[in-house]
Amino acid sequence: MQSLVLFAHALADETRWRILRLVSEEALCVCELADILQMPQSSVSSHLQVIRKAGLLDSERCEKWIYYRLSGEFMSLLEEIRTHFAGRGGDSTWARDAKRAQKRLTQRASSCCPGPQQLAGSTSVTSTLRSP
Repeated sequence: MQSLVLFAHALADETRWRILRLVSEEALCVCELADILQMPQSSVSSHLQVIRKAGLLDSERCEKWIYYRLSGEFMSLLEEIRTHFAGRGGDSTWARDAKRAQKRLTQRASSCCPGPQQLAGSTSVTSTLRSP
């Protein structure tokens, strides 16, 4: 029962849902997520802690950065939830997040973040999560 409650808690916040959608696309570090979401890193870290405790994230340490990616076992479930609620609001927020993420990722090579090694190529079901 506890894991179900942690899972529900992780999804029960708009910011955490936005983070989950972003990390389903690409492994991202806290500073990248903070830039994309236009939030303080401390707030993003707090949200990541909740999502991580629910077991929804894979992570990779690369130097002093930790990159987070949606765990593959939850890809199809979260896509099903997203599809069920599609068109009920939030699509414009997701479009803005996706645009900011794309812009931020083009800056990765020249930023302080070295980028993940192992999680970088772990794209599987994510193409279905790209559309609003």
